[in-house]
Amino acid sequence: MTTTDAATVKAPGKVSSSARGRRLRALGRAELTLLMRNKAALFVALATPALLTVLMRQTAAGMDLKGTGLSMGTVLVPGSIGYVLVFAVYANMTGIYVTRREELVLKRLRTGEASDNEILAGGSLPSVVLALGQCVLLLGGGALLLELAPPERPELVAAGLLLGLVMMVLLAALSAAFTRTTEASQITSFPFMAISFVGSGIVVPLDVMPDKLAFACSLLPVSPLMELVRGGWVGTLSGTDTLKALGVALVWIVLAGLGVNRWFRWEPRR
Repeated sequence: MTTTDAATVKAPGKVSSSARGRRLRALGRAELTLLMRNKAALFVALATPALLTVLMRQTAAGMDLKGTGLSMGTVLVPGSIGYVLVFAVYANMTGIYVTRREELVLKRLRTGEASDNEILAGGSLPSVVLALGQCVLLLGGGALLLELAPPERPELVAAGLLLGLVMMVLLAALSAAFTRTTEASQITSFPFMAISFVGSGIVVPLDVMPDKLAFACSLLPVSPLMELVRGGWVGTLSGTDTLKALGVALVWIVLAGLGVNRWFRWEPRR
């Protein structure tokens, strides 16, 4: 094969990758414009995690943290990341996916060049970027206010956050598949949110729970994310615990992805 022929063969792949990037950016910009117009959704996504973190301070003050390696700061700051993931990404994206479907936006987008995955990913970009910004501010600001030392294992904190963003987007799309209207998204998303707050270590760390209860709760979707963020901050995760947390998180991501592929609806529910 000549040099010219090789370039001809490789060019389409490069063009395709570039085109995919342009489509994702275009979808993201369009969704960001719509999100900025929805002041109520924007307020909930941006303000609620910080407010709940402040309100959780009293609960954290009453916990018996002896022998856990945790402090009030390492309960509150990682917990704020859980609030961001659940409110700013999961709850927010569930409503967005339902709204865009019911308004026939998703159906129209499918007639263009963008693939199904690109449509879902592009629509989630603004929420994901905003969530990342919130997490950086909450982690940095909270650490300064509560005089926390830097994370012992920053790579685990980053892994928990990034896996959490992917998981919440997929779970939001899966929840949207079973939600008829935008108003109903507040109802369909509530069970997951309640279970995550109570049992996944966002409010009450798994370290202070009885062993059997903690093990059962560690299998919930958000639990491995909180274990990675909190355990990575204080450096208490063993190699086995780290692998378990990563494994559970990846299993939920795969299951959510399969569920979206099987049940996600692109046209309004009747």
